[in-house]
Amino acid sequence: MDRWVGKVAVVTGASSGIGAAIVEGLVEAGVQVVGLARRLEKLEALAASLEGTPGKLYPRKCDVRKEEELLDAFKWVKAELGGVDILVNNAGIANSKQIIDDNVDSFRGILEVNVLAMAIAIREAVASMKSRDVEGYIVNINSTRGHPISPNPNFPTSMYIPSKYAVTALTATVRQELAADPNNKIKITSISPGFTKTDIVHASNVPNADNFFESVPHLDSKDIANATLYVLGTRNVVQVTELTVRPTGQLLD
Repeated sequence: MDRWVGKVAVVTGASSGIGAAIVEGLVEAGVQVVGLARRLEKLEALAASLEGTPGKLYPRKCDVRKEEELLDAFKWVKAELGGVDILVNNAGIANSKQIIDDNVDSFRGILEVNVLAMAIAIREAVASMKSRDVEGYIVNINSTRGHPISPNPNFPTSMYIPSKYAVTALTATVRQELAADPNNKIKITSISPGFTKTDIVHASNVPNADNFFESVPHLDSKDIANATLYVLGTRNVVQVTELTVRPTGQLLD
């Protein structure tokens, strides 16, 4: 991670769960992190808790569903910090309905956060990295549910699974686009966690959310943060295209 000391990272969905854990890991490694989230007060509290560490967290309120706010965030990074070296696309939402019972607003919201915002952020980050000819890195937080799975009718998530399949395809497509450039210095990785204890279960209105993780093997957010730091620490000639991280004993995806 030494080569990232002093570099600039943008992390979406940075106020809690996996995003907050990734922020902590990056700041402790000496990275200047711009954390994007709707809950500014949580970002500010996280920044305060990280004072005195080698890096720094810059909290910025941003709803990634709103293109203008997302673009403004990247403009701010360019103006104030020079540009983006690392992008971690972590923001994601789901709900606990079946697709056949859900509504269009829900479909649209999931796709806007999980797919469209990710694509926009990738486009802006790549433009920043290429304009400065830097060795950049993009990490997309995916899911084991973004790969071939056994259907689980007792655990519906509406458009979440289709959106994560899109993340798998998006990551692979961008990797190929980057690889087609002989001067490319940018790597991209999809990290697919299994069951991880985060706020998304509560936010998705899963029944008995408080007790959900008591009955299934699960990871902690820090496990995914460690996975992120691992791929960032690989040599320039190494590209981890997909990293799947499941808790020991997980039966269902």
